[in-house]
Amino acid sequence: MVKTIPKRIHIIGSVASGKTTLAKELSKRLGIPYYELDNVVWIRHKYGDIRRTDQEREEYLNTIVQSENWIIEGVHNEDWVSNCFKNADLIIYLDPNYQIRTYRIIKRFIKQKLRLEKSNYRPTLEIFFKMFKWNRHFEEVGRVNFFNKYGLHKDKIAIINNTKNLNNYFN
Repeated sequence: MVKTIPKRIHIIGSVASGKTTLAKELSKRLGIPYYELDNVVWIRHKYGDIRRTDQEREEYLNTIVQSENWIIEGVHNEDWVSNCFKNADLIIYLDPNYQIRTYRIIKRFIKQKLRLEKSNYRPTLEIFFKMFKWNRHFEEVGRVNFFNKYGLHKDKIAIINNTKNLNNYFN
């Protein structure tokens, strides 16, 4: 059986699950543009981010979703992103264990503070501590919400909890 290459990929997972890293890698490998949902929510500005209105956010996201191919990544699974899941050829649910994500949050913060890694936001202690909160929230609430809402798309969901599973899926 020949596996067709997906043209519309949605990557979801907790903070520090590897969404952006995977999106960049797949974008490069497949020649498909990738988009971060955080950048759909926020207009990035050097003097501070500006939150889009709900209407602006949904119009921007729908423009992306209506394009021929895309990779969209983010932690969001609220109703405003339901169109992404519906229109995706493949939904990759990244699920490394909690401790790995916690370690990655710490590592990321240190790299950002040392300016070894770029971020879309200013890496403050406030954001750093919020990431632990968001990680716990996804563990306890986000996962359940995702599968309750989007489990109906189970035929196109790939649950990936380690790099080996990911490499096996794409090879």
